[in-house]
Amino acid sequence: MEITVAAQIKAPLEKVWEAWTTPAIVQQWNSGAFDWVCPKAEVDLHEGGSFFYRIERLDGSEVLDFSGIFRRLKLLRLIELNFNDGRRVSMHFHENSDGTQVNGTIELCHKECFEHQAQNFEELMIYFKKIIETNQLLN
Repeated sequence: MEITVAAQIKAPLEKVWEAWTTPAIVQQWNSGAFDWVCPKAEVDLHEGGSFFYRIERLDGSEVLDFSGIFRRLKLLRLIELNFNDGRRVSMHFHENSDGTQVNGTIELCHKECFEHQAQNFEELMIYFKKIIETNQLLN
């Protein structure tokens, strides 16, 4: 099962792409929630390159690591990746008159509640949009 989440972001394509692919910026939004942080992000952005993201609860009660390989890239347009558990993600970026449209499709894990995963991905996109549009980036 997979879901697609979309966000229209009032920012130029280059800024949105940079925020999605630059480790120092990814750390600022990749938790998707106020009680989580992303203390580590590594991105080797090329086809066959790897990524690693660690997210943690602020109270230290839970740590999640996400890693995998970039399968396909089109600069400023497309990122396709596989998590190490085999799940696929596809991110599409399109500039328009209102800024940048981002569409993300993620294959859900069969070991976890689909509704919970869908909610997490939706919240991640909402938080990403908020951080970009309110210019809260530290970088």
